[in-house]
Amino acid sequence: MLKLEELFISETATILETMKRLDETGQRILFLAPNGRLEAVLTDGDLRKFLLRGGKLDDTVAHAANYHPKSLPVAERGRAREVLEQYGIDALPILDKAGCIMDVVFATGLDIDNRKKANIPVVIMAGGLGTRLYPYTKILPKPLIPVGEKPIVELIIDRFCDYGCRDFRMVVNYKKGMIKSYFADLEHKNYTVDFVDETEFWGTGGGLCLLRGQMDSTFFFSNCDTLLDVDYGDIYQYHKAHNNVITMICAYKHYTVPYGVVEMGENGSIQAMREKPQLNFLTNTGVYVVEPRVVEELEIGKKQGFPDVIEKYRRRGENVGVYPINESSWMDMGQLEELDKMRRRMEEKL
Repeated sequence: MLKLEELFISETATILETMKRLDETGQRILFLAPNGRLEAVLTDGDLRKFLLRGGKLDDTVAHAANYHPKSLPVAERGRAREVLEQYGIDALPILDKAGCIMDVVFATGLDIDNRKKANIPVVIMAGGLGTRLYPYTKILPKPLIPVGEKPIVELIIDRFCDYGCRDFRMVVNYKKGMIKSYFADLEHKNYTVDFVDETEFWGTGGGLCLLRGQMDSTFFFSNCDTLLDVDYGDIYQYHKAHNNVITMICAYKHYTVPYGVVEMGENGSIQAMREKPQLNFLTNTGVYVVEPRVVEELEIGKKQGFPDVIEKYRRRGENVGVYPINESSWMDMGQLEELDKMRRRMEEKL
């Protein structure tokens, strides 16, 4: 069971350290509370806004925290539901007379759903060979590889449905008959799936041209091996607020090189040495928000990845943006090792 103190963090902690703590607690909120007295709160949304403003991972959390948090005194704890719903927040600290945190009421514990909705279409690329998952994909197409009790593509659809998405288009190719049969046999679906047949392997960008004339609104575009634990409604609102043509959802990755790294200078001299250096970078999760004109402007029959499409618009000077998320919010099963990790993480949530 999570202890209250585990949700506390020092205002001198770095943004990177804070991201790691958020991942560890799984609650998406931390409190700056020296000696238990509430001073500020920090959510994953606060972190994202700070980083989008140009904040650095080695800045202190005090630069990103909200020093005007909502709270309730112990005597008014019964109003927690009302306050959570009124302000659309996920957690509310309960304070004693000295301003110290006695408890935290979470919206999930009161069955309050503060998620923003995004009732827009979702296009899923599900036609690849899945060669990195061989030999599984010799028997099953990648979208139907099970992760727990459901195949990955159904888990992806379920996540989108949680945010109001009901209209799905799936571009299929390899073993497409099996994919179509699976969804035809599913009972009690609260969404529709339309299939688009790809006759050649055109890549994640090229395959989209098969939807020309069919997309008349902003849509989510996803690979079939990526599972995100994010607020799709917030992502959609961010995309619209920034007037983006394409918004790429990216995850912060923190990687420690397991070796000593040597930089060589002239004539074979050692210019610098670093022991197990740490790298921090943003990586593409393979999920995007896309404006419909992108589909209409694709070159028909051209093999290309979707990052190539994004680069075209970036070079034109059009708005292509990034929505950053924590590493723990992204699960990828593109390789066997990652598939095993995803299965273990899904089992932990049951």
